Amino acid sequence: MKFKLRITPCILAFGALALAAGAHAETLKIGIPQPMTGPNTQYGDQIQAGALTAIDAMNEAGGIKGMKIEPLLIDDGCEPKQAVPAANRVINSGAKFAVAHACSGTTVPAVNVYEQEGIVAITPGATSPLVTDTIKPHFFFRTIGRDDQQGPFAADYIAKQLKPQKVAILHDKQTYGSGVATQVQKALETAGVNIAMFEGINVGDSDYSAVISKLKALGPDLIYFGGYHPELGLLLRQAREQGLETQFMGPEGVANKDLAAIAGPAVDKLLVTLPADFTKRKGNEQILEQFKKYQRSPDGAFTMTAYAAMQVLASSINAVGADPAKVADYMHANSFDTAIGKVDYDAKGDLKHFEFAVFRWDANGNMTQIQP
Repeated sequence: MKFKLRITPCILAFGALALAAGAHAETLKIGIPQPMTGPNTQYGDQIQAGALTAIDAMNEAGGIKGMKIEPLLIDDGCEPKQAVPAANRVINSGAKFAVAHACSGTTVPAVNVYEQEGIVAITPGATSPLVTDTIKPHFFFRTIGRDDQQGPFAADYIAKQLKPQKVAILHDKQTYGSGVATQVQKALETAGVNIAMFEGINVGDSDYSAVISKLKALGPDLIYFGGYHPELGLLLRQAREQGLETQFMGPEGVANKDLAAIAGPAVDKLLVTLPADFTKRKGNEQILEQFKKYQRSPDGAFTMTAYAAMQVLASSINAVGADPAKVADYMHANSFDTAIGKVDYDAKGDLKHFEFAVFRWDANGNMTQIQP
């Protein structure tokens, strides 16, 4: 027996509801590859806090273009060898956008993947000029300044405020650490400051007695270190144990909460350049309430820069839709009001302006902004 389906108003209504539910269920995937394991997980925690708080607030307000935002957390370990696999996981997930990578060594190889696949990605943490100078990308952007902005800023503070007669510069021989150290060296030499030592150390070493002995014999007024907190923590502790009391200074990569656990009281008076404390920025009061509401901390070098990355993506997608090519074009052509202030880009996706600041640590590992 053959049955004939009778189309009733009830069935039509159900079909309409199903279509509406399907439209409502449409999501906008955002890849968030960052360190979730390894010694630099704090930076990943900051990126998660900033990006996820922005996403939660946006979803509560209706999403982007009516689409619910779906964050995809991916671990890159802050390891260059994990960079391309992490970027490929963003691609394979179907995401066309990313708040991508904290570490420069990871970001440099990943940029090629995003560029080739036409994925709009914004790094809230990678500062090396190599990120954008190597291939001059169209789809990759930052919400943080470059080392050739941070280095001269640090050098200006050193030359004008500390006024050392002799400076020693150490670095960890890695993309980020050697890069920022070189920028500081160049700017200090331009300012006429005597660079008496520029030397690399090995990541993962447990005994830096040899380089500390060189420093003691040299007698610098300031030691600048380019790299991450595990090596600086040991340098600080062993330097103090061996009677070297010279002032140390470093970039944002050393500003990890675990630094004090490694260095102990030797962290006292350490100077660090970091993104300015954007939690103090006028106009961010509502954003801070969002962090409180979703029970996340707004503190950290990359938290507000990650929040700003989501603001830029949301503004652009709302303006031109979710076509990555159109979004990239829009980002290059427009400026954005964000948690870190005005964001506008040059042809390579770098910020035309970014606000760095100098912080001083105390013996307990707490930081205070002292400049500007």
